[in-house]
Amino acid sequence: MEDRVDLPPELEQPLEQMTYEQAFKQLEQIVTALESGSYSLDMSLQLFERGKALARFCAEMLDKADLRVKQLSGGNLTDFELSE
Repeated sequence: MEDRVDLPPELEQPLEQMTYEQAFKQLEQIVTALESGSYSLDMSLQLFERGKALARFCAEMLDKADLRVKQLSGGNLTDFELSE
């Protein structure tokens, strides 16, 4: 079995230390890298694992932001419509 390949340092940053924007940008970079098909199977699996963790992290942050908006608005959110 092949030894685990080290990820680039920016991919090793703990999720807890990242902003939503940083995590989303890194996720986009991973998707692009995986779509290129230029990585070994082992590295591709590591990138996929990191991508899954980033996607989960981003989804959790969005859920928390949505809950916060609902709390701040008293739960009385209405659809926003533009008038023409």
